Amino acid sequence: MAGKTKGRDGIRILWGIAKSPELGLTDEELHMVVSAHTGKDSIRALTQGELRTVIRVLGDMKESAGGGRSRPRGNPATGSQRKKIYMLARELGWDDPARVDGLCRKMFRVDRVEWLDSGQCSRLIEALKDMGNRKYGMEGGGAGGKKQKADHEGEKT
Repeated sequence: MAGKTKGRDGIRILWGIAKSPELGLTDEELHMVVSAHTGKDSIRALTQGELRTVIRVLGDMKESAGGGRSRPRGNPATGSQRKKIYMLARELGWDDPARVDGLCRKMFRVDRVEWLDSGQCSRLIEALKDMGNRKYGMEGGGAGGKKQKADHEGEKT
């Protein structure tokens, strides 16, 4: 990947990384990654900068997939946001990370939390907070909502 990625060479690199044994992305999954990071549906419509960005993202995904980890490490810029996402999911009783990935698919057409950009992570955090508010029926949601709910349940006797 050293040097410049031009035209068809860049697209070949992109497809090569996506179809590598470490990633094995389907055509649809690759297009979802492209859309998530560029907002474009067509790989041919990517600018050189967008092409380099997607190649970097795929390279990071390939590197993390080859490291024997159960889940890719994702975008370093969204690490703290992902921690918040998983904390909120646990507060909702979601013990399986696949459940959060399912919400990502529904909201953003992106298969994994690790593939979200910071804006998407922010919207997912807000959605999880709203779910907590609805689940516990109050503003603030989260752990405080659980405690108040437990206190109210004790009064129902």
